[in-house]
Amino acid sequence: MKKLMNSASNYVDEVLEGLVLAHPNLTLAGSAKRVVHRAEGTRKGKVGIASGGGSGHLPLFTGYVGRGMLDTCSIGNVFEGPNVDSCIDAIRLADGGAGVLCLYGNYGGDRMNFDMASEFLEDEIETTTVLGTDDIASASTDESAKRRGVAGIIYAYKMAGARAEEGADLAAVTEAARKVVASTKTIGVALSSCQVPGATKPSFEIADDEFELGMGIHGEPGLWRSKMKPADAIVDEMMARLLAERPQGHEGRVSILVNSLGATPLEELLILYRRAAHIMQQHDLSIVQPLVGHYATSMEMAGASISLCFLDEELEHLLSAPSVSPFWEIR
Repeated sequence: MKKLMNSASNYVDEVLEGLVLAHPNLTLAGSAKRVVHRAEGTRKGKVGIASGGGSGHLPLFTGYVGRGMLDTCSIGNVFEGPNVDSCIDAIRLADGGAGVLCLYGNYGGDRMNFDMASEFLEDEIETTTVLGTDDIASASTDESAKRRGVAGIIYAYKMAGARAEEGADLAAVTEAARKVVASTKTIGVALSSCQVPGATKPSFEIADDEFELGMGIHGEPGLWRSKMKPADAIVDEMMARLLAERPQGHEGRVSILVNSLGATPLEELLILYRRAAHIMQQHDLSIVQPLVGHYATSMEMAGASISLCFLDEELEHLLSAPSVSPFWEIR
């Protein structure tokens, strides 16, 4: 295993130290220094938004802490959710006196620890919870509540954050997050594995001439594995599945996110985006604020995901609102 690190045991803490040194508007806090939050703090009277998840996915999760997005983010070890104490710290630090929305991906450990944290603080801080469930490959439409949260959760960060910044109350911010989650769909494709620091082998094995459609960001099994195909054929399959979940009555404006899972370069992402944009045009869908780059990764996994956020007037307004975070900024 070759990684530019000092030791596996210090990997996450040194990443976080580097993050806040590179971005002075962020700071580390909490009993274990595993919470990233805005250095200016949460504005008094504003609804706070707290998230959390495992390391290994930068810019997700900590890279979206900032004005108009997340207030705090607790972080766990690589591919492990944050512990209960860090979740408690994240909620407390996000509280500006108007309650806190806990917004994170639908993973068992994250749910358990945030639920315990919210219960521990129930006499102190009012909280609500919204789970990211955008990964359409992880469960059927009939069981969409079981779907995992992947790259599409950043749309919920952005739009719920915008609603909170406007001064909306906890119920309105929570409803905005739920609406975004229901309007966002993602599917991924994996070409090669990654290796967690300290592990003796890669997370999974896949042949050099194969790809897997729908694999999760921790190597969870996808829909099927096949011999490599041209990029256009892969995008055709991904877009067909995403567009099949277009909400009934949707009017035709969509934001698209083409995301690298780590090792896939921008050049290849642009090839994917080119094909996806052509397909959107064929379906009379107008693209709003396209995103192409590294937004939610899986260490050095090769592959990509495509997310579609089906917009209405309200969501488009929230999407375009100003925000400042290390990895997604709108002026």
